[in-house]
Amino acid sequence: MRKGGVNSSFTVRRIASHGIGVERTFLFASPRVEKLEVLRHAKVRRARLYYLRGRTGKAARMRERQA
Repeated sequence: MRKGGVNSSFTVRRIASHGIGVERTFLFASPRVEKLEVLRHAKVRRARLYYLRGRTGKAARMRERQA
């Protein structure tokens, strides 16, 4: 999540076909976003997950946290 008042946004990362990670950024105030629902939480050590882009296999896994 990026905080910036009206310009605040969030990034969604998912694993697409063939194990390729896809990231997409949305604005909170966008009319395209109808509702947000968090399905899974993960415990990570960094505020921004840019380092995950270079990881593959088991190194790219995050420890899931019970919500």
